[in-house]
Amino acid sequence: MTALNTAELTPAGTVAAEDLGTVHLIGIGGVGMSGLARLLLTRGIPVTGSELREWPSLVGLRALGGTIHMTHQVSNLDGVDTVVYSSAIPENHVELATARERGLRIMHRSEALGAVMTGRRTVAVAGTHGKTTTTSMLTMILQRAGLDPSFVIGGEISEVGSNGHHGSGEYLVAEADESDRSFLLYRPYASIITNIEPDHLNTYGDFAGLEAGFADFAALTDADGFVVTCADDPGARRLTDALRVAGRRVLTYGTGADADLVMTDVASSAQGVRYLATLRGESLGEIRLPSPGRHLGLNSAAAVLTALTLDVPLAAAVEALASFPGVRRRFERKGSVAGVQVWDEYAYHPTSMTLALQTLREVAAGGRLIVVFQPYRVYRTRDLQADLAAALGIADEVVMLEVFGPGEVRQPGEGGAALTEAIDLPAERKVFLESWDDVPAEVARRTRPGDVVVTMGAPPISMMGDELLAALAGRTGPDVPSGPPDGAAAHSG
Repeated sequence: MTALNTAELTPAGTVAAEDLGTVHLIGIGGVGMSGLARLLLTRGIPVTGSELREWPSLVGLRALGGTIHMTHQVSNLDGVDTVVYSSAIPENHVELATARERGLRIMHRSEALGAVMTGRRTVAVAGTHGKTTTTSMLTMILQRAGLDPSFVIGGEISEVGSNGHHGSGEYLVAEADESDRSFLLYRPYASIITNIEPDHLNTYGDFAGLEAGFADFAALTDADGFVVTCADDPGARRLTDALRVAGRRVLTYGTGADADLVMTDVASSAQGVRYLATLRGESLGEIRLPSPGRHLGLNSAAAVLTALTLDVPLAAAVEALASFPGVRRRFERKGSVAGVQVWDEYAYHPTSMTLALQTLREVAAGGRLIVVFQPYRVYRTRDLQADLAAALGIADEVVMLEVFGPGEVRQPGEGGAALTEAIDLPAERKVFLESWDDVPAEVARRTRPGDVVVTMGAPPISMMGDELLAALAGRTGPDVPSGPPDGAAAHSG
């Protein structure tokens, strides 16, 4: 991931969306780019894009009128006015280089998103974990209140089937990406910061640099607006204290008594999570979500506090969360075959992985938990290897793929094999597979009725779930294991 020099880029509001002309997105199928493409298309702006893989999002973009080229080549830019790239696109990419030669307008994804923020009151959601789910929850609350917000999210809301939309209302809810400092281009009315933990240190150098980046982001919030932070997170608490000293309006949520919105009696089970909420001593009643996980409860509290501060009725928040369908790739149930459940989860940082796997233990009950993990980014896998291994050790068995790190170079001793070796599980309960095609059969061989299998990690692994279900469906009769392999009793953790 390349850090952006945000001083050279265009802050939000400098260029209007209507001035972009026909927009071409390089790598249009990724979650961030496809959400932006949806937002542009539903705003009536012509969109083309290029891809090398048939991502699920492309079907919807074509239905909205987008033109998708399944190759990267010079001719894709014919008739294009603006070219949009992400930090994953190398400087020498053929389309990016050609755009410069032709003198086309070139914008980073964050600049283009800033352009579509014009004319809207933006709520930007940032944080090391939870920003996609929190953005989705707040979007659904505003929708339930009849406010028809615009939104762009790093994942698809399952019920809506979309990660971007241009609404008629005054609000735009956007997930703000800290990984390359691009969130410093936004000028939101309100900001949410779910937590601040070490990540993207290749961009920031160290944790102090990362914390400074979040402080800069919060300072860009409108002076008449507000910042929402998690009182349970040490990094967010430090930022809260600094912002309040500077005279900024900060609202907090969490389980501690000193938060503005206090969560008590938090309970999570396979049936969902619930808690009692009070706002500055006034009872808000019970908040329920149909999906389990205490971390989802925290995400929902951020969304509720923000919505109430925007004068959204409490009833809209309670009703939206009670029916919240989840976000694709965030604790998403793919199906069940032969008594084996298959889930998908985007978590790739040790903290979010730990929370997700602990929640999946609730779902598995007495069954085993098998993780199919694709690490995301070489630098993260190297720098956080011990913490990643500890998180994966929650599972009963681990099937590991090689690191997904576009543009990165692995050095000897780095990558999936080294991470597998570091996991504190017996050798027979973990395996590193170099070939994607070998994974379904390996998982089918290892599972038995009652097990829970989760695909976890980098974006491509989300497409593995259907292959696992097919492999499980192919097992018949005596070939289906009925008991635990030798030495593989259910994990107690």
